Formats: sequence, C-alpha cells, structure tokens
Amino acid sequence: MSTEPVIALDPNWPKVSLQDATATLTAPGSKFEMETVTIRGVPTRVWKNAPHDLGQLLDLSRTHGKRTFTILDDERVTYEANYRATATLARALQAMGVGKGDRVAFAMRNLPEWPVVFFAITTIGAIAVPLNAWWTGAELEYGINDSGAKVLIVDAERHARIAEHLSAMPGLEQLIVARSPQPVPGARALEDIVGASNSWATLPDTDRPRVAIDSDDDVTIFYTSGTTGSPKGALGTHRNMMTNIMSAGFSSARSFLRRGEAIPDPTPRTSLTVIPMFHVTACSAGLMGMMASGGTSIFMRKWEPVQAMEIIQREHVHFTGGVPTIAWQLLEHPDRAKYDLSSIEAIAYGGAPSAPELVKKIYEEFGALPGNGWGMTETMATVTHHAAEDYLNRPTSAGPPVAVADLEIRADDGVTVLPIGEVGELWARGPMIVKEYWNKPEASAETFVNGWVRTGDLARLDEEGFVYIVDRAKDMVIRGGENIYSSEVENALYEHPAVTDCAIIGIPHRTLGEEPAAVVHLAPGMTASEAELQAWVRTRLAAFKAPVAVRFVHETLPRNANGKILKKDLKSLFEDREVAA
Repeated sequence: MSTEPVIALDPNWPKVSLQDATATLTAPGSKFEMETVTIRGVPTRVWKNAPHDLGQLLDLSRTHGKRTFTILDDERVTYEANYRATATLARALQAMGVGKGDRVAFAMRNLPEWPVVFFAITTIGAIAVPLNAWWTGAELEYGINDSGAKVLIVDAERHARIAEHLSAMPGLEQLIVARSPQPVPGARALEDIVGASNSWATLPDTDRPRVAIDSDDDVTIFYTSGTTGSPKGALGTHRNMMTNIMSAGFSSARSFLRRGEAIPDPTPRTSLTVIPMFHVTACSAGLMGMMASGGTSIFMRKWEPVQAMEIIQREHVHFTGGVPTIAWQLLEHPDRAKYDLSSIEAIAYGGAPSAPELVKKIYEEFGALPGNGWGMTETMATVTHHAAEDYLNRPTSAGPPVAVADLEIRADDGVTVLPIGEVGELWARGPMIVKEYWNKPEASAETFVNGWVRTGDLARLDEEGFVYIVDRAKDMVIRGGENIYSSEVENALYEHPAVTDCAIIGIPHRTLGEEPAAVVHLAPGMTASEAELQAWVRTRLAAFKAPVAVRFVHETLPRNANGKILKKDLKSLFEDREVAA
C-alpha cells in the first residue's frame, strides 16, 4: 500500500474499492460498458458507447443549440453558430479538392476559429495537422512538408512567421489566413469563407458534408519530438479521439463511487482553457469532452493571472489548469483575495512534474479538488487519471489507468514484466494508443508493439495499480507543460562554431517544474558568452527552448562506457543558482 500521508476529506474514505467501482461502472448495460474489438489485428477493450467519429460528435454538439461554446474577450460563439461555421468551411475545403486522407495543416492561437478549422477538416475524412503555434518559421515549414499538407490555415501572426518559407513548401496548394488586418497576396482570407465569429450565427443553415468514416480511420497528426532526429508526427484515429470523452466521464464517476455518493447527471461546466489547443491535452482530453457535454471554453490571448482571476469571477468558471504553473500563480498572487474565485470546483493539470505541496494547497486554499493524469502525444492524452481524494492521498502518483487501458512495467529487454513496486519502463495499451508515426516505419516499429506503446518513462506500479513516474528515459525537460527535447537544443548549440561539447539538463523551477540549462565545453582558443549562446538558440528554435543558464567547463563532459553523457553528474554545476519562482 502507499506510504503517502492520508489527507482525505472523509476519514472513512474510500467507501468503495477501486476494483469494485470499476466493476460497477462497466457492468453490462451501463454507460461505461466495454467491449472487445480488433484494432489493427489486436483484440482491444473499448468503450462500447463512445461516439463513432468526430462527425457524430459535431452533430451531438449542435444539440446544445444556443449554449455558449467559446468565449474570447467580447466574442461569444454558440454551439449552433460553431456548427454553421464548421459546415461552411468543410464544404469550402471539399471545393478546394480536399478529400479523405488529405492533410490540412493549421497553426493559430487559441481562437474561436480553432475548433471550427479542426472539425471542418476531420468531419470530411481529411487529416488535421495542428502545428505548434510557438514554433519558428523553419519548424513550421518542417511540419507542413513532412505531413504533406495540401492546404494550410494560419492566423496573421503565424503567416508573418512562415511567409519567407512558403517557397520551400512545394506540396502546398492553398493558403488561408485568419484575422489579417490587410489582404495577404496569394492567400484567401478565412473571413471571406465563414465571416467573423460574431456573424457565424447568420450563416446558412446547411448540413455538414456526409462522408463515410470508420472509427479507426486516420484523423490527426500531432507532432512530438523524440530524443534524436526531427519531430515525429503521431498518426491518430477517430477512435483515439473519442475514447477520451468516455475516459473522462468514467474517472469522474469513479470518484463519486469511491466517496460513496450517487453519480450526478452530467451538467455543462465552464472552463478557462489556457493551454494551447495544439496539445493533445487541450484538444483530445479537453475539447472533445466539452463538445459532448455542452460546456463553455474561455480562451485567453495570453496567460495573465489578474486577467484570469477577473474572468473566473465574471464568468463563474468551474475549472481551469493545464499545467502546475497556472495553479501556483493563482495561489501565490498577492491580489487573489480581491476576487471571488469560489466557483472553482477543480484545478487539473498534466504534462509537468508537480509538488505534493501544490496538491494540498489547491484543496486548502481554493476548496477545489486537484486533478492530474498521465499521457503523451502517442496515447492521444489520457491513459491514467488522478483526481479528488485519490490524488489527495497519493500526491506523487499519476493515478490508476482508466478501465480500457492496461499498464505494465517492463525490464530493459522490453519483454519481461517486472513485479509490483519495481522500477522499469512503462508500457501502455488501449484504444487511445495512436496508430504509428507518420512516414517513419522504423521509429514506429520500435515504439508501437502489438498494441502496446513503449513510453520511455521509468515508473513503478503499486498494489492497486496506481502508477508513479520516477524518471524520464527520453531525456526530456518539461517546462510548464512544454516538452523540450535535449538533443534538439544540443544540436542547435553544436551549430555554434565555438561549441565542441554540450548537454542540456533540467533544473528546478518553482512554478514551471523545470527549465533547460546548458553545460558547454568550448573549442580551444574560442570564446562565447552565456547571452550569446542563448540568443543563438532562440534564432533557431522556439524561445522557450533556450537554456536559462549556461555553465562552461574546461574539460569535455563526463561519459559512461557507452559514450552517453552522465547528465546526473552535471546538476551540481547549478547548485549555486537559486530555484526560480
């Protein structure tokens, strides 16, 4: 059993064991009933009552009618208006020649247009490629060319970033730009197709295009960087996306049963959505459930704690989060007492390490229940979910798997399953696991094995199936939920003429979890300053990937017998640096 301190609200908690709660919720005839289907030759447990595909989900969302779907500043879009804009854009894409299996890439801030673009692409059987809006022009160029996108949709800011790269995208047939203050030569304005968001409700009442879609058809390419080489596109299916809707509902219902309470009927909730929609967490784990339940998503142009508290008070926001940073900044803001934040019911996050102290403070300071979970781009977000009293009791765990998922801890051979409590590589299986990496058969064969994904995370399981992530074998720094792959930054540093040896490691940060720092060995007779190397990286990669500190060493970096840098031996170089707040 867990040795973590028990701080549950009820001393008699849990009223129901995890095993019994799962059995009750998944019983035949229940909402969360499971069945076994064959996916790519592998028998797989799935949610029997999950929506069939994204088109069916869009139709379901339309039944919410005049309920508010998205809010951005003074822009409010209802579900009916969103449906009309989506159907209009979907027909326009078809008129441009976009058909089943074609890729359409897009990159933009969290805007009301984001879900319109996403569903317009996916409901006609095409493959949506949501690109990281923080990427540089060169990084965006790579994603567009690698995916083979024939249409690109961007906001004005992203267009300015890629304009000089367009000539290097030979497969691109159509460019659409949103929210540009002036016409863009060679591009169509998105507003010429669907109008501005405040006019979507007046668009013609036309049905969305109807296309034959199978649950296991390809639907998304979300890019994730590996430890070596270029970013890899994780090819997801409609079933992957739909699984999260049921997984989230199952986890919530399980918390009520564990508490000994009746499961309430689902009611729409308002969310302050501050993590980018191009992440699977916001898109798959967040947007899909919101569309099904009729909830409201509030977007911010940029995260700012005071503005966030104003929004929470004005709109009676029920939940927010995304990464621990957000919770810390709300908790520690000196003006927090000036705002009524009592509507907050839960603050959930994933994608970054969080201190047990934060779990406790969310409940004590806000009266809200904390939430966390584990997943990755390759799992289309949720595999485990950790919430309410379970999280309060095990603040260092990432929770148990949802009922349709299996977890195993395996030895280095990738075959031997290790006993409870032993640390090894985490393997996961279930209907949320993506199909493969786009056009990367060797990487796919290494990562996806007979329905399982080898995660690269080092973890252990306890007796009840709760998983504890103890380290990341993939040599990655997670800064406020953003993945920074060391090799990518190291490669940028190696391009500097003075750098002959370098390593990127993560150093602690109070609210962001960790930040990247560099250890560098310079070539004899060459010089470079910390500021110079930081600026060098920023011109080649997104700014958040640049090292926040650089330490120079006289000798080459320490390595093991296999030539791998011993990064754990480098952390002491930053002990004189105070943990940033």
